[in-house]
Amino acid sequence: MILIKCKPHSCGCADNTTPYQQQANVGKLNRMGYSVQRVNAYLFQTYSLRSTERRGNINMSLLYDHNGNRKYLTVAERTAFLKAAEAMPDNVQTLCAALAYTGARLSEVLALTPKRIDTHARLAMIECLKKRRQGVWRAVPIPPELIAELERVHNITAARKDAAAAAQVPLWNWCRTTAWTRVKECMETAGISGTQASPKGLRHAFAVGALQSGVPINFVRKWLGHSRLSTTEIYADAVGDEEQAIAGRLWRTF
Repeated sequence: MILIKCKPHSCGCADNTTPYQQQANVGKLNRMGYSVQRVNAYLFQTYSLRSTERRGNINMSLLYDHNGNRKYLTVAERTAFLKAAEAMPDNVQTLCAALAYTGARLSEVLALTPKRIDTHARLAMIECLKKRRQGVWRAVPIPPELIAELERVHNITAARKDAAAAAQVPLWNWCRTTAWTRVKECMETAGISGTQASPKGLRHAFAVGALQSGVPINFVRKWLGHSRLSTTEIYADAVGDEEQAIAGRLWRTF
């Protein structure tokens, strides 16, 4: 896949108009006798085009960095990461698996306690830490394999029975920097390097993989804790197997 950086137009059209130029153009339209409706239509056009450009910049910031480097792990990279995690200490392995299977932010996973793991419903109750208020939770389904590993390493069931103490203790007693370092070490063991080799890369991979697997976008939005559906839609722009197959039809015509 080749990334092509889109440059602004140099022909002076509306989407390349600065606020100063826009003000000058409005004054020119007024002097020429254009109606208020025509001037408003011009303003709406330039605003809409700049809004589209801003949304495009958001797309780039979530999926690629300013140098065009991919920020999400591919399916193969995520598989290699989880395989490498199996050779790590038990608590590192469960942290890596929790990040990969929930799509949660590193700080959100570090806040998980035994009480927040519902073993019967197979859910992780994750507090959304980027909201303006506390106490906003989302329920994220987790596979039986992850629950079994959390039970084996962290003794979830026994800890949940002690509601006054153990159930409130975080599963991983690490600061964010230490946890980030453990994940990075696992990435290096898996042979993954670059912008995507980070906990955030796992979150992006979760979103991209879920949408490309056909998971309804409203579910993905809920699992990631996005306030706006438009944020989740950005991940649909990632190139997946289906798009590669369609491009393959074009390549066969060469």
